[in-house]
Amino acid sequence: MVMLKDKLREENGALAKARAVRSSARKLNLVAASIRGKSASSALTQLRFEKRRVAQEVKKVLQAAVANAENNHGLDVDRLYVAEAWVGRSFVMKRFHTRGRGRSAGIEKPFSNLTIVVKQREEGDAKKLTKKRAKGFSKKVTAGAGA
Repeated sequence: MVMLKDKLREENGALAKARAVRSSARKLNLVAASIRGKSASSALTQLRFEKRRVAQEVKKVLQAAVANAENNHGLDVDRLYVAEAWVGRSFVMKRFHTRGRGRSAGIEKPFSNLTIVVKQREEGDAKKLTKKRAKGFSKKVTAGAGA
């Protein structure tokens, strides 16, 4: 953990963690995957309008990561992007549900851990990305127009 924080300081990054998020890792990873690589502002906008309940937890962690980057590392908020977002399994609460004829059925209520790393994009990187996106978009448009 200490090595990760030191590495992030060198690379102009910050992180935030949420432990024991009340959702399965599989469901949480769907939301985390949707914001990987996006700028922090567009990721926050996307999470705000996401239908899944767990998106609000992810949004809180992302806001904490942005705040850590600004306050602890002095990074520019406008140039931040979600460099990494990973999910891990935590503990599982085991309950039981009573069934007919004196029987019972097991219920598992999983929890997960979420870690989000934000980094500051360099000026040249942002221009390259927009150029690459525009180039890819124009190819799709021209290919679609000819068909």
